[in-house]
Amino acid sequence: MSPEKIENKEIFSRNLAFYMDRKGVDRNTLCADLNLKYTTVRDWLKGITYPRIGKIELLSEYFGINKSDLIEKHSSNSNVSYINFDPLQAILLSNYNQLNTNRKNKLVQTSDNLLAEQVGKMLVVEEQCFEDYNRERVVLPAPGKVSAGTGYWQEDDYDTMVDFYADEIPNESDYDTIAIVVGHSMEPKIKNGDFLFIKLTDQVDLNKIGIFQVNGENYVKKLKSDHLESLNKKYEDIKLSEEDDVRTIGAVVDIYREG
Repeated sequence: MSPEKIENKEIFSRNLAFYMDRKGVDRNTLCADLNLKYTTVRDWLKGITYPRIGKIELLSEYFGINKSDLIEKHSSNSNVSYINFDPLQAILLSNYNQLNTNRKNKLVQTSDNLLAEQVGKMLVVEEQCFEDYNRERVVLPAPGKVSAGTGYWQEDDYDTMVDFYADEIPNESDYDTIAIVVGHSMEPKIKNGDFLFIKLTDQVDLNKIGIFQVNGENYVKKLKSDHLESLNKKYEDIKLSEEDDVRTIGAVVDIYREG
C-alpha cells in the first residue's frame, strides 16, 4: 500500500473521531443512526479501511459538514484541538463511559498490564492492524446493479470503481462482471449492498443462485424446477409458467461483503 493511501486513511480517521466527539456520539450511536456495521466504523477509526464516496456523503450530511472536512488534512490555528486529536483515545473514552464501575476498574487494570507488556512484545491487535495495512487491494469496475426484489440489471447512470481485498475475491477467469445488490429478498445469504461476481451464462444448475430475466425484469434468485426462490421468506417466490419469457443471464460465483 502506498504511503499516500495510508496517510489518507489516517487523515479520515482523525477527522471522523473529531466530528464524532464534537457531535457527542460514540460508535454505537453512529452505527444505529446511520445503519452502519460496528466493525466498519471501528476500522475507519483505526485507519485500517477508507470509506467509499457514498459513505463519506452520508457522514458529511449527518455531521452537517462538507465532504472535504472528512477527507482533507486541516491545520488552521483555530483548530488546534483537532490537530492533536487522537481517535483511539476517543474510542477508549467512549467505551469507558459505557462501562459499570467494576468493568471500569478492570479496564484500568488491563491498560496497566498492556503498558507493561508493550516493552517486551507487540500486541496482537497491533499485529492485526499491520497485516490489514499490508493486505493487497485491487480496484475493479462494478458497472451494474441487480435487484433482490422487483429487479433491474443495469442502469446507464451507474458506473463505479470499488476497492476490494484481493484475497477475498475470485480469480479473474472465474467471473465476467460485478454488480451491487439492491434489496433484501435473498437475505441472509445475499444482503443489500453486497457485490456479486457473476459468470455470464445461459444455463444455471438447479438450486444455484443466478441472475434471471423474467418478462423483461431481472432478478437474483435461487433456481428451482418451477420457480425462482427468495431466500428471505418475507418475500414471495417468482412462479414460472409456459407463458413467461424467461432467460438466464448468469451464475453468481462469489459474494463480497464489506467488513
